[in-house]
Amino acid sequence: MKLNSDVILKVSALTKSVKTEAKTLDILYPMDLTVVAGDSLAIVGASGSGKSTLLSIIAGLDLPSSGEVFLKNQPLHQFNEEQRSAVRAKHVGFIFQQFLLINSLTALENIMLPAELAGMDNAEQLARELLAKVDLVDRAEHFPSQLSGGEQQRVAIARAFISKPDILFADEPTGNLDTKTGTHIADLLFEINKQQGTTLILVTHDPKLAARCQRQVIMESGQLSEANVTPVIAETVVTEAVFTQSVAAEPSIKNPVVTEPSATKQPLSESL
Repeated sequence: MKLNSDVILKVSALTKSVKTEAKTLDILYPMDLTVVAGDSLAIVGASGSGKSTLLSIIAGLDLPSSGEVFLKNQPLHQFNEEQRSAVRAKHVGFIFQQFLLINSLTALENIMLPAELAGMDNAEQLARELLAKVDLVDRAEHFPSQLSGGEQQRVAIARAFISKPDILFADEPTGNLDTKTGTHIADLLFEINKQQGTTLILVTHDPKLAARCQRQVIMESGQLSEANVTPVIAETVVTEAVFTQSVAAEPSIKNPVVTEPSATKQPLSESL
């Protein structure tokens, strides 16, 4: 399949199931998704709804059970791990909730690592420039254990952008941070994302963070739908979706009253 030059990610009829000794568990039901280069997209939903599973598949970390995933015109669903790894190294950046810094490397060395693995000659120069952007110049020689949680996530953001990826995947990038630090991290993420023109896809249960993206899609029990809303009411829609799913999963909460937002959700297949 040859994608439109403006489309960076195309998902068609994607599913994911896991077989156990007793039965087959359906995690993701058939879904379609198209993302245009340069867009920002939030995948929202309650814990256990399938958000991170979807992210791992579209980022090339896992394979779907069926369906197609094209990233930069590359058929990830047909590739083995070595081939997917090559696509990730060339086109993809990652930010995780747990930071995943290498404890034996300094902040500067952690940021340099992807560039060095990619054979970039100016790795240290780029890393120092990014340290300045995330306001950590004075922490360049510090190890992760010597950094606060917010500082570690800033290092992770700088590391994700050093290879200038075409698309960045962020899994709960502010999930382990307090509100003030999380807001600062989000500001940095969107600022650098806009400067580099990188496509941003993030998983979050934070309505405020999701509302900052150009689009929001809602994952509920393994099914994907798009929040067809304006940015003004995006936060309300996301809050309602996550709250409703959380209540449904909690049997001790009976007959919750949820105010209907002034926007509706519709299947992605109808909105694309």
